[in-house]
Amino acid sequence: MTLVSRTKETAKLRGLSLKKVATKAGLAENAIYRWNENNPKAENLQKVADVLNVSTDYLLGRTNQMNSYDSKDKVTNLEDTTILAFDGKPIDEEDRQKLLQYARFIMQEREQEGR
Repeated sequence: MTLVSRTKETAKLRGLSLKKVATKAGLAENAIYRWNENNPKAENLQKVADVLNVSTDYLLGRTNQMNSYDSKDKVTNLEDTTILAFDGKPIDEEDRQKLLQYARFIMQEREQEGR
């Protein structure tokens, strides 16, 4: 699988087009499409990986593990996070809302405990 196809597949999983990913990463709309002809700069690849919440190694096909970091160290805003799939299977909207509600509850509990 090529870098562009893996990026496109991951973007689709996140509900984004490649143009939207590029824009969110601060790149030109068609920048990712040009990666078929030219290798991206490391910083641009990292920006796209950050938007898609995956590692650069995943996009490059070096691993099938989307994230190489420990998720407990990553801070995220749940309102900006989209949960679309689990274990490769789509999550319906009702279950997605339940997961978000539970995550908010856990975060609130930790905040109250000072963690």
